[in-house]
Amino acid sequence: MTSSSTPSTQQRDSEQVPIPGPDVLLKWLRDMMLIREFEVRAMQAYQNKLAGGFLHVYNGQEAVAVGTIAALKSDDPVITAYRDHGHALARGLDPKVGMAELFGRIGGCAKGKGGSMHFFDAPNHMYGGHGIVGAQTPLGAGLAFATKYEDEVIRKRPNSRVTLCFLGDGALNQGAFHEAANLAKVMDIPVIFIVENNQYAMGTSIERCTSAAGNLVHKAVAYDMDAITVDGMDVIKTYRDMKALVDDIRETPRPAFVDMHCYRFKGHSMSDPRKYRTHEEEQENESNDPIDGLSKFLVKTGVLEEAAIKTMSKEVRTEIRAAVKWAEASPEPDISELYHDVYVDTWGPYTGTSLPEFMRDSSKEKS
Repeated sequence: MTSSSTPSTQQRDSEQVPIPGPDVLLKWLRDMMLIREFEVRAMQAYQNKLAGGFLHVYNGQEAVAVGTIAALKSDDPVITAYRDHGHALARGLDPKVGMAELFGRIGGCAKGKGGSMHFFDAPNHMYGGHGIVGAQTPLGAGLAFATKYEDEVIRKRPNSRVTLCFLGDGALNQGAFHEAANLAKVMDIPVIFIVENNQYAMGTSIERCTSAAGNLVHKAVAYDMDAITVDGMDVIKTYRDMKALVDDIRETPRPAFVDMHCYRFKGHSMSDPRKYRTHEEEQENESNDPIDGLSKFLVKTGVLEEAAIKTMSKEVRTEIRAAVKWAEASPEPDISELYHDVYVDTWGPYTGTSLPEFMRDSSKEKS
């Protein structure tokens, strides 16, 4: 790992982080395949008018979500922007529940009322995709403050959790990020701001709209914050760099900044014609596919044969097709849902709140 400035404490060396065993690597490969196939089917569903609203897919960036989240413990909070399917699936959301949310069905993770940009999975500590650019950054700092306060003040024990707050490179120019970064440093909040630097803020090259575009870690200097640059197209490198950083932050609570280099293979959203970049550029970057990279590594090291990879891919396609069918069979929310989940308690015409189906426990659910 490299730092943009002198760290407040000595950072761990990612080279000392061992590469996980075959079982973990196979899971990472399957998880990345699952995210990719989910997005392919989501695009098809959108084109067939099964999914409404906006759709921002994650093709090409799968190693970022899988590699970073693999470095966490199960109760570490995760929060992100609206390109959120990959993070939710990597965190453990059932694909059929995610697909139902895309389709606006009651079986979705937000009862079909959030759609693509608002995947939320509280049991897996995935605190949502957020549609307002940069709005998740103060929320990420807040989540990290809450966990630190709970550990150190209420439970009287050392800090035990680290929050990952993902944002796009365009969100760096929002005031909310800078306010959150300043507060996080002043209060030594254990949050890692991960900039998924896919080179474009919507349809604008980062060089045209963001200062220090060639070295985003300089953004952290103003906040005296540890910062590293990570190759987000390689899931093993991503995991090792993030594992070293996460463990360091868990031990010595403070914020950190990650410039995560990656590339989205599709447009900003489904309505993006991608006229701002060349076909040659896209082909060059797609040749660095993170799924292919891990597949080749597993074949080279004798963990898998080509036939096994094809079998895994087929199994994933079958699972996602089943998720699409399940989502289509899930009912649309009743019109009464417009008055539900507005307030926690019943008030006037508002009928309180309840858990989505995938979280439901009749012994605990509020009526």
